This record gives sequence, structure tokens and C-alpha cells, in this order.
Amino acid sequence: MKSLFDKSDCQEMKGRIQNLQDSSRAQWGTMSVTQMMAHCQQPLRIALGLTTSKRSVAGVLFGKFARKKMMIPEESFRKNLPTDKSFVVANTLTFGEERETLLKLVEQFSGRGASGIPTNIHPFFGRLNPHEWDVLTWKHLDHHLRQFGA
Repeated sequence: MKSLFDKSDCQEMKGRIQNLQDSSRAQWGTMSVTQMMAHCQQPLRIALGLTTSKRSVAGVLFGKFARKKMMIPEESFRKNLPTDKSFVVANTLTFGEERETLLKLVEQFSGRGASGIPTNIHPFFGRLNPHEWDVLTWKHLDHHLRQFGA
């Protein structure tokens, strides 16, 4: 399983983000590429302790089961899954600003390493340890970058 804590894997992920263009179109879903990059920042902010989150009702009911399933290396996010309300982005800045912010957050997550990631609460999956944050963050970013062909 790839990891943002691994420097070469992190560089690969950042390269994929840098390959996005303002003209990139989603292969599924309704977000624009700019909204997607703003959306991907939200769980990173929680993982880094920059913002906090409360559990959603759906998360309380299904999050533990889903978290276990997502820890399986071969398991990836399915297309068109619902998005937690706290991660929905309606208003965004510009493409370049959102990409730069996402790249900085990925670098910050990677640079902290596992010992620098607190066990914060994800709104759906619940309290995550650093390894779980890493796995889910990698899979989330990979899912959305594949959505836009990157």
C-alpha cells in the first residue's frame, strides 16, 4: 500500500495533483476540478488538527464497518459515494489557489510523519490513528485524481 509518509509516494501524489488542469473534467460525479481539490483539503485539515469534526449519524451507524473495509489494501472508494456535508464545497477560490493549498497540505501531512498526526475524528470513519489517516487519505486522493484522469 502506498503511503504519503513515504517520500517517493508523496512525490508521485503531488505530481498527479500538479498534472491537473483547469480544463480537467470529471469522469463521474458532479464536482468541478477546483471543487474537488477544495474537497480533498477538508480531511487533510482534520488529520493535521487544523479543524475539527463531529461524527455524522451515518458515520456512527456505518463508519466502523466501512473503516475496517477501507483498511484492506485492495479496497478502494467506489464511484458516486455520498459526501459528508462537512466536505461539500460550493464556493471555491481559483483553480491555482486550490491546487497550491492542496499541495501544501499533502506536503505538511507527509512531512509530519506518523508521529505528527493526531488521532482526530473523521466525520464518517470516527477516531483514526495515524496509519488509518494515511491509508484513507491516500485512497481518497487517489479516488478523486482518478475521477479527473490524473
